[in-house]
Amino acid sequence: MPNSTPSRWIRPNRWAVSAALIVAVQSGIAGADGLGDPHLNVIPRTAEEASRIAAVTARSPDLSLTAAFEALPGGASTVRARTTADAFSDPSGNINFDRELDFRVGNGLFRKLWVSAPSSTLASDGLGPLYNARACQSCHIKDGRGHVPEGPEDDAVSMFLRVSIPAPAGTAPDRAMTEIADYLATLPDPVYGGQLQDFGTAGHPAEYRLDIAYEEIEVALSDGETASLRRPTYTAADLGYGPLHPDAMLSPRVAPQMIGLGLLEAIPAADILALADPEDADGDGISGRPNIVWSVEFDQPMLGRFGYKAGMPTIREQSAVAFAGDIGISTPLFPDPWGDCTTAQADCRAGPHGDDAGQGGFEVDAQGLDLVTFYSRNLGVPARRNPDDPQVQLGREVFMDTGCNACHQPSFVTHRLADQPEQSFQLIWPYTDLLLHDMGEGLADQRPEARATGTEWRTAPLWAIGLTEQVSGHATFLHDGRARSLLEAILWHGGEAQAARDRVVEMPAGDRAALIRFLESL
Repeated sequence: MPNSTPSRWIRPNRWAVSAALIVAVQSGIAGADGLGDPHLNVIPRTAEEASRIAAVTARSPDLSLTAAFEALPGGASTVRARTTADAFSDPSGNINFDRELDFRVGNGLFRKLWVSAPSSTLASDGLGPLYNARACQSCHIKDGRGHVPEGPEDDAVSMFLRVSIPAPAGTAPDRAMTEIADYLATLPDPVYGGQLQDFGTAGHPAEYRLDIAYEEIEVALSDGETASLRRPTYTAADLGYGPLHPDAMLSPRVAPQMIGLGLLEAIPAADILALADPEDADGDGISGRPNIVWSVEFDQPMLGRFGYKAGMPTIREQSAVAFAGDIGISTPLFPDPWGDCTTAQADCRAGPHGDDAGQGGFEVDAQGLDLVTFYSRNLGVPARRNPDDPQVQLGREVFMDTGCNACHQPSFVTHRLADQPEQSFQLIWPYTDLLLHDMGEGLADQRPEARATGTEWRTAPLWAIGLTEQVSGHATFLHDGRARSLLEAILWHGGEAQAARDRVVEMPAGDRAALIRFLESL
């Protein structure tokens, strides 16, 4: 394995997997089930089950047929809708007592504040030396969305900048293979790695300070209404280890909400791939593409599901990546105790760490990683609020008529699973297709990620989006929190979503209000 960049950002046998990846990409484009679901213990569906599932999960479902089910967006795992900030922190509604105990232990690890090594608390040391947060909960506050820093004194623990540089020409084995070229198009910054850390333990300067400046843009709406959007500019200030690479590409990230992840992970890959239309064969202007990523855990290409560009295939791998990059904690999947530090940051790599022989030589062993994964997999989705309200029902019709459902696929049925009863064979309503869509230049970060281009983003799940302010104390949306309301988030849509966005601008004000009311009920 090369030593010029941290192993967290280098996929094992990166160049050797090219042929397998090309096959996987091609099968994904064709909508085939070639990728499979190696992370799940699947019991195959019967033909009769498949027929019933197709009827209830149509992209534009029969509203009268589905209304009775949609009140429970997580199926039997749905939890009651609390009126407090803890609304995203309940375990799956169908979890049994013994498994809830595992959930509680996983919650403890998720909330644990890590300290620098050496420490008398061996089970909690190993922080950093460079890091963005001391705990998972520090970014995913109350298991909800992170916050955008509101000024220079506001610690940006919920937001950071990813960084990468273009790969040298000829890095890919065959540059004519555009899909594999996309996959190999970027490398970490040679000094700063894959993301910028804004904290360091004693003796280790932080990598940077995040500065954000906003420009207000007024948008005229129908019926004399107006809205104001804020366009952000991001600066990596006070760089602690010299300048960034001159071709460095920066992309901001706000921590997303955690609910329903296990249900998204349990959706059959074939059902997601069936929605892909990369060449827009049906002519509707929507051409969703799957992101195909290399799984370190399973040593093969897999469908990307998690992250703003669908860059992670499973919750376990996403959790391990976050431990490494955000906190500087080693796990069996990413064993480097220095996290995201590069060879150019020699003091960081040589610093004390918390790898413990009692934990398999890691700072978080396999059991700990599994418990955090189990916790993340079983954060329940709250029930809908006021789904029978006439304005909500009107808003649902407006949502469908406007074409929002072309990307925000209303429903899926999860795999029948032998060992995950909470997620097994559930009719769910996440309002996402988990595919990549071109969202236009307004939202572009111009930074590729696996197959995702600089203008493409994964369709965000909408379930429980109306509880954002209650849980997180703010109502900011999109990958960088620039949108201060759901309407602003809609108005930032471009590219494939431009036509739907324009319909929202032009529709009667009453319909627009009903659409927002529907979203708030999810």
